[in-house]
Amino acid sequence: MTPPPPTRPATRPRVALVLGSGGVRSVAAVAIADVLTRAGLRPDLVVGCSSGALFGATIAAQMPAEEALARARTLWSPELTGQRRWRAYAQLVAPRLLGFPRDFALRDDRLIARRLAQAFGERRIEQLPLALRVAVTDAASGASTVLAEGPLVDALRASMAVPFLFPSVELGGRRLVDGVISDPLPIGAAADAQLIVTLGFRGSMPRRVDRASRLLAQVSTALTNNLQQARLEAAHAAGQRIVALELPLARHVGLWETAALPECYEAGLQAARRALPQIHAQLARSPHAEPPPIRTRH
Repeated sequence: MTPPPPTRPATRPRVALVLGSGGVRSVAAVAIADVLTRAGLRPDLVVGCSSGALFGATIAAQMPAEEALARARTLWSPELTGQRRWRAYAQLVAPRLLGFPRDFALRDDRLIARRLAQAFGERRIEQLPLALRVAVTDAASGASTVLAEGPLVDALRASMAVPFLFPSVELGGRRLVDGVISDPLPIGAAADAQLIVTLGFRGSMPRRVDRASRLLAQVSTALTNNLQQARLEAAHAAGQRIVALELPLARHVGLWETAALPECYEAGLQAARRALPQIHAQLARSPHAEPPPIRTRH
């Protein structure tokens, strides 16, 4: 098992904030971290995958909430999915003639890379003020992998690289894709924390299956929801202390619905404030036995 990065103190995290993939709803994590910090419970470890990794990075970088909200409109916006690779459509029709590369994607991610670079520059994960672990998936093996050091922008690109939609990202000789495929709520990556506060999202099943895309959505959503539930149950069975937050949203919010950012942020404030008594109570209990070390890949 790989030890923690040498730039991090070898102390057990007190509070870990674990963030799943929820599209624009994940911006609620910024509000949750702010409430915890004001209550003297600032997370000293942030773990995330996909959009959770993106907004988790703003927390780990200690980006002010106002700035994080402003950047969210460009870091997670519908135009990022509109950068079509027209050759990819031809490759779908004639793969033998035009080839079908292993990093096939319908969309170009260069705009995503530019926006991430504008937000985070050339920072490395291990140089952030707060510890950050980014959950990704090894495309070759399908295994869940945790990045605890290395270029931050590349790690975030990998964690957001939805197969078929965006190209995979090569890091350290491995081809990495969206973390949600193998671990939609990466609680296991924070197993060394005294208390884990989670923000996870169950996908909504399509009401009607009247086209191929909805059939695919039905299957993928069911798989992701069941995997997330299994991870939660396994963590509870292992004795991990978990406070699971749910956003009090009155309506369905689309993955790329940037107009809902303020609404999701406010929901995060409400969820965190309600959970404060439970979080204080959990931390007041006697500590666990020493937890298992975390397996990370760099």
